[in-house]
Amino acid sequence: MARVVMYSTVVCPYCQMAERLLKAKGVETIEKILIDREPGKREEMMSRTGRRTVPQIYIDDTHVGGFDDLSALDRQGGLTPLLAA
Repeated sequence: MARVVMYSTVVCPYCQMAERLLKAKGVETIEKILIDREPGKREEMMSRTGRRTVPQIYIDDTHVGGFDDLSALDRQGGLTPLLAA
């Protein structure tokens, strides 16, 4: 199973939906980087992704994007093979 990293905040509903979708796909561990608890991580996320919003999801070295991107990838059939890689 691929390594999943998610930049998140404690109260983000889209982060929670992304986590539910990933768990439904069999992901057991999501490495969460909570940018509201570690302010320096917000800058890291923005420089790494070019985006300001959470969640920002990485599967291995692939930046998937936010929840809408993750959901679209799943609908197109691309999420399962990416997770299996």
